[in-house]
Amino acid sequence: MSARPRSGKASLAERLERLRAAIRHHDHRYHVLDDPEVSDAEFDALVRELRALEEEHPELRTRDSPTQRVGGAPQERFAKVRHPAPMLSLANAFRADEVRAWHERVLRLLPTGTNLAWVVEPKIDGLTVVLQYASGVFSLGATRGNGEVGEEVTANLRTVRSLPLSIPVAEDGPPAPESLVVRGEVFVTRDDFQRFNEDQAARGERTYANPRNFAAGSLRQLDSSISAGRPLRLWAYQVIAAEGLDPASQWEALGALRALGFPVTPASRRFEDLEEMIAHCEAFATARLELPYDTDGLVVKIDRLDLQRRLGAVGSAPRWAIAFKFPSSEAVTRVERISVNVGRTGVLMPFAELEPAPIGGVIIRNATLHNEDYVRERDIRIGDRVVVKRAGEVIPQILRSLPELRTGEEQVFEMPKTCPACGEPARRADDEAATYCVNSACPAQLVRSVEYFVSRGAMDIDGFGIQQAGLFVQLGLLHDVADIFFLTAEQLEGVEGFKEKRIQNLMRAIEAAKHRPVARVLTALGIRGVGGVVGELLVDGFGSIDAIAAADVETLDAVEGIGPTLAQSVADWFASPHNRAILEKLRKGGVRLAEEAAPAGAEGPTPLEGKTFVITGTLPSFSREQAAERIKRAGGKVTGSVSAKTSFVVAGESPGGKLEKAEKLGVAVIDEAELLRMIGE
Repeated sequence: MSARPRSGKASLAERLERLRAAIRHHDHRYHVLDDPEVSDAEFDALVRELRALEEEHPELRTRDSPTQRVGGAPQERFAKVRHPAPMLSLANAFRADEVRAWHERVLRLLPTGTNLAWVVEPKIDGLTVVLQYASGVFSLGATRGNGEVGEEVTANLRTVRSLPLSIPVAEDGPPAPESLVVRGEVFVTRDDFQRFNEDQAARGERTYANPRNFAAGSLRQLDSSISAGRPLRLWAYQVIAAEGLDPASQWEALGALRALGFPVTPASRRFEDLEEMIAHCEAFATARLELPYDTDGLVVKIDRLDLQRRLGAVGSAPRWAIAFKFPSSEAVTRVERISVNVGRTGVLMPFAELEPAPIGGVIIRNATLHNEDYVRERDIRIGDRVVVKRAGEVIPQILRSLPELRTGEEQVFEMPKTCPACGEPARRADDEAATYCVNSACPAQLVRSVEYFVSRGAMDIDGFGIQQAGLFVQLGLLHDVADIFFLTAEQLEGVEGFKEKRIQNLMRAIEAAKHRPVARVLTALGIRGVGGVVGELLVDGFGSIDAIAAADVETLDAVEGIGPTLAQSVADWFASPHNRAILEKLRKGGVRLAEEAAPAGAEGPTPLEGKTFVITGTLPSFSREQAAERIKRAGGKVTGSVSAKTSFVVAGESPGGKLEKAEKLGVAVIDEAELLRMIGE
C-alpha cells in the first residue's frame, strides 16, 4: 500500500521550520561565533522568504521565529517578576592579599584537605538579566532589580540578536532542557556605543554617558522597537536552574551553555593554583584594555557547584565568589588646546589636547568633549586644570574643570564657524547640540559616507564595505559617493585583493544598485535625520529627488511626518553646490532618481486620494505591509504615527496605543473590511 502524500499545510510547516533552523544557525555563526558561513545577501534572502511565508500564513508563525526580533507594540509599564532564586551581589577585593584572605575564610568552612579550583570571568559592565526557557523556547526575561524581584523585559530581550530564541540552535547540539533559567549580562561594545552616540549627536538627540547606561536604557524601553534598533549583545555566565542539565562545576556549566547556543565570553579561565589565579587577576588590569567591551574587574568563583551549595551565602553575597575590582583611575592635568574633528555624519566634535598625564599605566594626551554644550555646561576652558578619568577604563573623559586654580589667562572655547576639513560653513540648529558640516564631499567624511551609502539599509551594494571604501578613497578612485557608479573593471585590475571573479561580482552589484527604489537613494545620501521611513515619506510626497531638492523649508515641512527641523536639514543639504554636483553625477551614472510614472491610460480611479492612514494591530487577512501597499495603490498615504492630520486608523487585533491616541484626537477608526470597501475590493 502506497504512503499517503503529505498535506500542503504539513509540507509548508516543514519548510518554515527548515527556514527557521537555517536562520538560527547563521544568526549564531554571525552574532555569537563571529564566523559567518554565508553572505549578507544569502542570509537576507532566507529571512525575506520566511517573513513572506509567515505573513501569508500567520497561523504558522511561532514565538521563537527569528522574525519576532523586531519588537512589538509599546507597553504602558513593566510587569514585576519574582526570580526563581535570589540574584546575589558580590563582595569586593582590590588587592591580592584580600583574595588570599577570602581563600583562607573559605577553607575554614570546608573539610580539611579539600582541593579547590577557580573559574575567573570578566565582570561585564552592563545590565544583569535572568532568562527563562520552557521546552527549549525563550519564554520570559527580566532585569535583576533588587535581586528578588525584577522587571519583565521579554519583548526587548527578544530583539538581542545573540540571545537564542530557541535551543538548541544546531541540529547536532544537545537536547534542550525541559526548563532552564540562565543569568547573563546585556552590554554594548565601545565601538558600537561610540557610533551610536555620534549618530545621536548628529540628529541632535540624546547621547549616553557610558556604555552601561546605554545598555540599561536601551533594554528598559517601553517600546521594544526602539530596543531592536540598538546594538545590544549578551554574555551568558550562570545556570540558575535546569531540568535535564546537571553540570558538576561552573566550568562545565559554561561549556553546556556554549553547546546549547548561548554566547559565553572566551575570556573566562580556570585555575587549580591559587597564586597563578591571583597573577592572572593582577595582569588583567592591563589585558582588559584589549577587550572590545568595558569591564571593571573579574569575578572569581569556586568551580565545584557542590562546594558552592555547601558554602552558601552571608547576607546578600555568596561565600563562594568574590569580585576582584580595579580602582577607577583619575588624574589632574591641563588643557593645552581644544581642537575639532569631523565625524562620519559631518558632526564637528571638539576634543581636548592635554598635558600628558599617566592614568592606570597609560599616558593620556587627549579627551573627548562630545559637543559645544558639553564644554559650556562644564565650563571647560583652554588652559584649565581639569580632572580626567578613563571612562569605562578606556576612553579618556574630562569630568570637571577646577576654576579655583585659574590664573586669568584661560580662554573660553568657541566652536568654529566653518568646517576645519573643507572650509564649508558649519551650522547648528537652534534646538540641537550638534554642529555639523553640510558638505557631503568633505574629505574627513568621505570614507564613512561611502560606507553608509553602500550599506544594507541604503544602496545595499554586496561586497562593498568600510575596507573597500577606505582603499578606493586612498587610491584616488572615489572623491564622492557618486564616483562608485563610474568605477570600471580596468581600474580595479591589479588592486590587492581584487581578482577577476571579485571584480565581476562588484561590478554586477554596482549595476544592480542603480535601480534601487528612490527612497533608498535618498536615504543613502546621508542627509542628517533622513532614514528609511523619512525617505519614503519625502518620495511619496514629491515623487522624485529633484522635486525634493527644489522644495523650500515650508513646502518640506508641510509633508505629513516631516517637522521643521527635518525640513531645514533637507533644505540645507540640497542648498550646498557640492551636494548638487553629486546629484548630477548620480544622474549621469544611471542611478534612479524619480519614481516611474504609471503607463498612459493606466491611472484609473484613486478612491483614497488625499487621505492619510495609520495601520495598527494585526489584520485578519493582510500584513501591515500588504495593507499599506493597497492603500498607496488606491491613492492614499500611510504614516507611522497618529496626528490630527490622520484621516483613518486601520485597527486590527491588539492595536496598542495608536488606537487610544486616535480616539482622543477624534480620528475615525476602521477595520480591514471597511478599508477594502473604501478601496472598492
